[in-house]
Amino acid sequence: MRTAKLSKLAILLAAGSLPLPAIAAPATGPSRYFTGSDLFNLEWASDPEISPDGRTIAYVRDSNDIMNDNVRRSIWLIDVATGEQRPLLAGPGSYFSPRWSPDGTRLAYVAAEGSSPQLFVRWMASGESARITGLPTSPGGIAWSPDGRRLAYSMLVPDESMRLGKAPDKPEGAKWAEPLQVIDKVTYRFDAAGYLKPGYRQIFWVPADGGAPTQLTFGTTNAGGELSWTPDSRSILFSADLSSNWQREPLQSDIYKIGIDGGAPVALTNREGPDNAPAVSPDGRQIAWIGFDDKHLGYQDRRLNVMNLDGSGKRVLTTSLDRSVSSPAWSGDGRSVYVQVEDQGVNKVERVGLDGSVRVIASDMGFSELDRPYAGGDFSVSKNGVVALTSGDPLHPNQIAVASGNGVRRLTHLSSSLLDSKVLAQVQKLSVTSEFDKRPIDAWMVTPPDFDPAKKYPMILEIHGGPYSAYGPQFSTDDQLYAAHGYVVVFSNPRGSTSYGEDFANQIEKAYPGHDYDDLMSVTDAAIATGHVDQNNLFVTGGSGGGVLTSWIVGKTDRFRAAAAQKPVINWASWGLTADIAGFSSPYWFAKRPWEDPMGYWQRSPLSLVGNVKTPTLVVVGSEDYRTPDSEAEQFYEALQLRGIPTALVKVPGASHETLTDRPSQSAAKASAILAWFDKYRSNAPAAPTASSAPQGASPASAH
Repeated sequence: MRTAKLSKLAILLAAGSLPLPAIAAPATGPSRYFTGSDLFNLEWASDPEISPDGRTIAYVRDSNDIMNDNVRRSIWLIDVATGEQRPLLAGPGSYFSPRWSPDGTRLAYVAAEGSSPQLFVRWMASGESARITGLPTSPGGIAWSPDGRRLAYSMLVPDESMRLGKAPDKPEGAKWAEPLQVIDKVTYRFDAAGYLKPGYRQIFWVPADGGAPTQLTFGTTNAGGELSWTPDSRSILFSADLSSNWQREPLQSDIYKIGIDGGAPVALTNREGPDNAPAVSPDGRQIAWIGFDDKHLGYQDRRLNVMNLDGSGKRVLTTSLDRSVSSPAWSGDGRSVYVQVEDQGVNKVERVGLDGSVRVIASDMGFSELDRPYAGGDFSVSKNGVVALTSGDPLHPNQIAVASGNGVRRLTHLSSSLLDSKVLAQVQKLSVTSEFDKRPIDAWMVTPPDFDPAKKYPMILEIHGGPYSAYGPQFSTDDQLYAAHGYVVVFSNPRGSTSYGEDFANQIEKAYPGHDYDDLMSVTDAAIATGHVDQNNLFVTGGSGGGVLTSWIVGKTDRFRAAAAQKPVINWASWGLTADIAGFSSPYWFAKRPWEDPMGYWQRSPLSLVGNVKTPTLVVVGSEDYRTPDSEAEQFYEALQLRGIPTALVKVPGASHETLTDRPSQSAAKASAILAWFDKYRSNAPAAPTASSAPQGASPASAH
């Protein structure tokens, strides 16, 4: 999934060659504004793991390496009392997934140092580390046993693929073609993973001081997810779909228990729907987990459940919450469960009592995806109730914060030296009421640096993906780059967005795209009504689900001067048979399969409206996107070409759906391509970019 050759029709503009605003600083000095080259200087935090005594936080510190054009991960420690931090594991490799031992004397982690990622343990007092595994593939779901003697993890176990016939015997020294690839799985490729190697994910445990691993699960199904030990350190809980039809049940899973001495897994749940993330209470009497009864809706709230250790006494604790929860973690006294809650575009840490009471512990969590302002975050809890979390805001990427009885305190200030020296775009709430049914719609407006409220600016409507996801007031490199170029950027959570309850999300149930289009037009009207937007210079873009809506919008209205549809679905029938999550198309997003209801798929496909399109439309996709395959983007591009509508196709080499902007040069180049396209159709466009706006050390890619 790393190489792809661009066709002559594809475009990839120079990395970081973003045109500077008309008021930019001279080319001889650093820009006062956020530029594409600044992406290489960003640092941000993720995966905070607080020690059992609540005194120390280990976290992953991410930074972009300009020499290899990729993210480098290191592990740092923070003293909670003083805020002092220091690197623990840093260097040419990548270090992640820190996990404290139950007594806090050791730290397990995964390191990739030139070979496949391996599991290590570090003795904190001596500073010595030891490699615990020699694995062929990366371990996941790492969990210490309560007695500190073992580590559980899941890993892909290779298996032979189907064989059909055989080639003739090859003469010694001959150079023949690669053998045939025989595929017999429903999901045979996956976004960001490529074509899947034959095998199944299984659960293992290994002595914490090294030794031979013990495999616990076997067979032709996958086991894994979050792992949780029983307090006696003799059993492990996990989630899986172990039924014979598991390949065709994309949401189905149950909670299982298995002893470390082997034997068959014992199912503790048995219902239609997902049951995940088991967490055993400190006294070993109860299990908390996340799940719901599947009604085959496009969206359902993930709810916090508890049951006895033997699977009896099941009950839902968050019935009245009407929000999705995730990542359950028991309090030290076993009387409540901490969870992450998505609420109105913001993620929070909340504590749920066994009586169903809910208390907010911390808000304004931050997400590690930098290009767009998605809601999300990570947290962990110590035995004495100190919470470590990622914290974000519109002007800074993810930081580490701590929440206790004294409130929330931010401990890191990553990227502040860079960003505080810039004149950044500001983010403010925008009041919107949908003209369709008068529902309130959350929206935000990003104003350019040196914003003058007496002026009118061109506007970019930027639409989130999903469609079941949410934006929030978070730092976004795309939005900062667009605004630094002189655009007002508006983003919102139209109906179908998560974090507003099941009813709001299911306003697009089996009807997407639909009245979310009306919400987006109302957002556009509200932005114009502020007096800051030039209604004759409107532009629209969005990725994934936002790419669907961008493609839909240009088929419904001509009010936008240009559009950029990023990784769109253009034909639901072809998507439903080529995507890596094809099983979701029906029954979750469509009631029937494509061959059972071809007109139903066609009526909701942007391709059905392509005959109406007059808007110059750029199409952007990763060359190895398996979530919304590049064939979808290519259909849209070719249809527009055949109609004579101004269009161009941007393919990002080696990029998948999820990694479209992972490499900073490509992230800067993608934003630059979109801005160059909009400038092409913008009245009173700024001057062309100068050569000095390209990042140092980056070579411009050829335009074909």
